[in-house]
Amino acid sequence: MSFLNELLGRKNPNHVMQPLYNAVISQGRRIDWYEQGAVPDTLDGRFDMIAAMLCLVMIRLEQDDETRQEIAWLTELFVKDMDGQLRQIGIGDMIVGKRVGEMMSALGGRLGAYRDALGGNSDIKEALTRNLYRGNAPDPAELDHTVKNFTDLHRQLAAMATDDVIAGNIAKVES
Repeated sequence: MSFLNELLGRKNPNHVMQPLYNAVISQGRRIDWYEQGAVPDTLDGRFDMIAAMLCLVMIRLEQDDETRQEIAWLTELFVKDMDGQLRQIGIGDMIVGKRVGEMMSALGGRLGAYRDALGGNSDIKEALTRNLYRGNAPDPAELDHTVKNFTDLHRQLAAMATDDVIAGNIAKVES
């Protein structure tokens, strides 16, 4: 299929978006989120953190009208990854589709909440507490760590060229 895509001049979404998706996963796995930020180091906590990083990238890509296809491809990689993760932990075929649907619904809700909070229409601490900590706020210093790093990354992404974001050049902001 990649030969046909090349022949017809189409981009292979896996080749185009995989570096960015890998960078999203790397950002979500940063140890400081879990140690200094007290994000629960559980399956749910890791999902919530990956979803938060994916939302930041999607919010950034939404700034450019030309990236709708890339956002769709990035979402497809997320779905494929979540499907594989569920199967890896033993979720059966009959349930995987339902769970992936629930994850996509959660991603959509988080995307809206983070978009509103980062746009100044709601409180970022409340959005992170509800979506990243599932309503169980950590100590104030831990929440402050997460808010600072989350908003710093948002600002860093906003200042980046779209091509650099798509290339996956979204390294950690140094505090």
